[in-house]
Amino acid sequence: MFDETPLSDGGLTPENNQIREAFDHWQDTTLRQTLRRMPERSETFTTISGDPVQRVYTPLDTSQQDYLTDLGMPGEYPFTRGIHASGYRGKLWTMRMFAGFGTAEETNARYKYLLEQGNMGLSVAFDLATLMGYDTDAPEALGEFGKCGVAVSSLKDMEILFDGIPLGEVSTSMTINSPAAILWAFYIAAAEKQGVAPEKLRGTLQNDILKEYIAQKEYIFPPEPSMRLVVDTIEYAAERLPLWNPVSVSGYHIREAGSTAAQELAFTLADGLEYVRWSLNRGLDIDAFAPRISFFFNVHNDFFEEIAKLRAARRIWSREMAHTFGARDPRSLLMRFHTQTAGVSLTAQQPENNLIRVAIQALAGVLGGTQSLHTNSMDEALALPSEQAVTLALRTQQIIAEESGVTNTIDPLGGSYFVEALTDRIEAEVYRYFDRIEALGGVLPAIETGFMQQEIADASYRYQREVDADERIIVGVNGYTDDAPIAIPILEMDPQGFARQCARLQALRLERDNERTSQALLALKEACRGAENVMPYLIEAAKADCTLGEMTDVMREVFGVYQEMAVI
Repeated sequence: MFDETPLSDGGLTPENNQIREAFDHWQDTTLRQTLRRMPERSETFTTISGDPVQRVYTPLDTSQQDYLTDLGMPGEYPFTRGIHASGYRGKLWTMRMFAGFGTAEETNARYKYLLEQGNMGLSVAFDLATLMGYDTDAPEALGEFGKCGVAVSSLKDMEILFDGIPLGEVSTSMTINSPAAILWAFYIAAAEKQGVAPEKLRGTLQNDILKEYIAQKEYIFPPEPSMRLVVDTIEYAAERLPLWNPVSVSGYHIREAGSTAAQELAFTLADGLEYVRWSLNRGLDIDAFAPRISFFFNVHNDFFEEIAKLRAARRIWSREMAHTFGARDPRSLLMRFHTQTAGVSLTAQQPENNLIRVAIQALAGVLGGTQSLHTNSMDEALALPSEQAVTLALRTQQIIAEESGVTNTIDPLGGSYFVEALTDRIEAEVYRYFDRIEALGGVLPAIETGFMQQEIADASYRYQREVDADERIIVGVNGYTDDAPIAIPILEMDPQGFARQCARLQALRLERDNERTSQALLALKEACRGAENVMPYLIEAAKADCTLGEMTDVMREVFGVYQEMAVI
């Protein structure tokens, strides 16, 4: 059946009327004749998020855009076309491979290897025990060592993790949330032992607790004290670590939980704006901290949708910072973000196919204007990345940078009728979500009532239903399958690593000045009970060889532990 594509009215200009007449004529003649001979593969085409995709896009679909207001020039408001005036012609994105496994010694060796291969910045993956604020030898941590990241339970572990790596010369990203302030204190103290002053440190804490309640679920404390800790780090960075990003507002995990592209962007931006409000309520000046808020997005399989999402993100953030919060420093309007290819898209079946998926996703991140990029390894649906796999993942970025030609011009897809229309559509959907969140009373009430969680669950269910019904093909899973055995190397951990890590912790507790440790923990407890910024107390506790678990237990005692309301 012939399905006429709806078209925007495009205004009533003579040129638009001519385009409309040409479009109608094309549908009635050329297209109709073609469809009689060669029907389309499906009655409907959608993005991976389920939004309809038209047959063709024309100037009528973007005629409502004003170039200077909606796109502008690169490096200028509203930054749709990028935050740097020269794009990648002046400086490439930071190739920052996420890594962490087993002991600090094993991960330190991987970091040095990556730096030798051209990695430009470090990114720490912590194990689940660390993410939840437990020491490696805690009963709650049993069985987690070596599964998904590196164990860091003390300042000593942090020193080993970066042994031989000059912290004044590299930037470090740390994917840590509930106990983020504690791990940051370890890092600051480790740098001091290297002779590096805090003001020289460059890097990023993820430290995005709101998305933990929404999607990843690695929370410890209730929302209010958790938000206080985030603002403490923002305030401390503004005063003491001017080169550090104290929070990286993360849509990545929201997308991994099953959200659509627009949901990822809407909920992430809503979280970012909430951190701004809490920081302003602390009494901070918007331009004292806003330039150091960064973001972290997922790049999934739908190439054009992901590019449009990243372009819309910059435009919305700059508008909100300028018009809602009255930022005056131009740097406060810049959305700087890291991207990572979609882990949830990787398959255990035919794992080599993941190389192609990652290459397409990475290219979307680059064309979307990312400042930093991690490319997943082909074996991550099976195990932690092997050296061979992580090298190929890094080479993917290097080939895009050096061989593809996409870095030679700025925002090469800017002006594409399809991309611009998608950008506008995602932006409009984001603002509809903003209105719904505001109607619920704001971000925290929306989280506590399960609104965002339910929206993500519904989107995830729709997508999985499409896959199960073979309406959406995943190559190697429900299409183009085979029974060939998997023949790629799998990373193996040091079998003695857990024993060595536990022995190091036991020795630390025996050899440290336990009176100093006790005093530091008591001072931390009093700071948590009061209204002071806890960062100085955490740094002192780190230097006194308090462990991660001991400091987190103090906070658990003062702040309590969060129990989520189930969403069914």
